[in-house]
Amino acid sequence: MRQRVVRVAVVAALVAVVLLAVPLALAIRSALYAGQRDTLERAALAAAVRVNPDYATGDPAELPAPPAGGHLGLYDPRGRLRAGGGPATADAPAGRAFAGGAVRARSGGDLVVAVPVPHAERVIGVVRASSPAVAVRDRVLLAWAALVGVAMVALAVAVLVARRQARALAAPLEDLSRHCRAVTGGDLGARAAPSSITEIDQVARTHNEMLHSLSELLRHERDFAGNASHQLRTPLTGLQLTLEAGLAQDDDARLRPVLAEALAATRRLHHTVEEVLRLSTPRALPRTRAADRPLGQVLRAAEGRWHGPFAQAGRRFECLARDVPDDIPVAGGPVTEILDILLDNARVHGRGTVRLVVRDLDDALAFDVTDEGRVRGSVEGLFDRGHSGGGQGAGIGLALARDLADSLSGRLSLTGAAPATFTLLVPVHRED
Repeated sequence: MRQRVVRVAVVAALVAVVLLAVPLALAIRSALYAGQRDTLERAALAAAVRVNPDYATGDPAELPAPPAGGHLGLYDPRGRLRAGGGPATADAPAGRAFAGGAVRARSGGDLVVAVPVPHAERVIGVVRASSPAVAVRDRVLLAWAALVGVAMVALAVAVLVARRQARALAAPLEDLSRHCRAVTGGDLGARAAPSSITEIDQVARTHNEMLHSLSELLRHERDFAGNASHQLRTPLTGLQLTLEAGLAQDDDARLRPVLAEALAATRRLHHTVEEVLRLSTPRALPRTRAADRPLGQVLRAAEGRWHGPFAQAGRRFECLARDVPDDIPVAGGPVTEILDILLDNARVHGRGTVRLVVRDLDDALAFDVTDEGRVRGSVEGLFDRGHSGGGQGAGIGLALARDLADSLSGRLSLTGAAPATFTLLVPVHRED
C-alpha cells in the first residue's frame, strides 16, 4: 500500500509540475525575447533623437553606446552605414523602416530593431539596433534549467511528503492486519489500537466490537458446554448405575430384556452426549479419533438397533458388507452416530427398503445409506444447520453428521438424489 500511495502522489505532483512548468517555460522564453527587443528599441529611439539632421552634409552623427554585446548604426536613405556599427548596407529590416514605422525582426542570427529618423515630415535615415539571438537563447536555456531544478526539488519534496503520508496511512492498516492474523491464530484478546485517521479508526472499532461479540458468543458456548457436561453426564451415569443394579438383581425373564435394552439405549445416549460436547470445543474438528471398534461389531449393532423400528413401519432394512473384513477397526462412536443420523433420516424422509452397504476402497471405507425415495427440491444447503427436508425436524441431524465426519478426517455427501443415497467416507489405516 505504501508504494501505491507514493506512486499516486508522485504522479499527481508530476502532472501538476508539467501543467505549470510548460506554460511557464514558454512564458519565460517569450518574455526574454520581448525584453531584449524592447531594450534594442529603446536604444534605437534614443539614438534617433540624437541624430543631427545635417549628418548627410558631413556633420558627424553622435550615437549613444550600443546595447551590451550588440550594435547600433545609422543608415542614410541610400542604405549606407554612416555611423556606428552594423552591416555596410542596410538589411531588410532597416530597409522596411524607411517606410516610416519601427520594425522588429531577425536578420542573420541577430535580433534587429530599426526605427526611422524623421525630419521635416520625411525620413532622413534609419537607426538599426541589433544583438546576437544566441545570447538570448542562452539566457532562455539558463532560465529553463533553473525551472527544471525547481521542478525536481518540488518532486523530491512531494516524494518525501508522500512517503511520510504513506507511512501514516499504512501503519494503522498494517497494525490491523497483524491483529487479524493474531485472531486467525486463536488470540481473541487481540485488539486494534486507535490511530489518527478517522476512517481507519472506524474500521478498527468495528473490528474490536466484532471480536468482543465473538468472544462473548464463544464464552457462552463454552459455558453451555460445561453446563451441559455437568447436567447431562451426572444423571446419565446415575441412570446407568441404576439400570445395571436392577439388571443384576432382577431375575424376571420378561423384565431383563427390557432393562438390558434400556441400559444399551442409555449408553448410546451417553456416547452421543460425549460426541456433541466434543464437537462444541474449538479444537474438536482437527482432532482425529482413534479406531477403537471392529467394523463387524458396528454393523451388527446398527442392524440390531434399526431392524425393529423399520419393521414396525412396514419397511425392510438390509445391512451388507461387500468383501470387507469384519475386523477392520473404525472409530466406533462417531461412525455409529453418523449412521444413526442417516438411518433415522431415511426412516423419516425416505420410503421403501433401506440399505446400509459398506464398500472397501483400500485406504477408506464407504458407507452407503440408500432408500427408495428421492431428494426433492434443491440439494444446496442440505447439510446446513437449520435446513430440514419437508419441514420436519430442526435441521440439525445432517449438519451434525457432517461435523462428525470432518472430525474423522472423512467426508459425508449426497451421492444420489433418486434413489436417495448418502455416502460416508472414513479413512482407515491397515497394519502391514
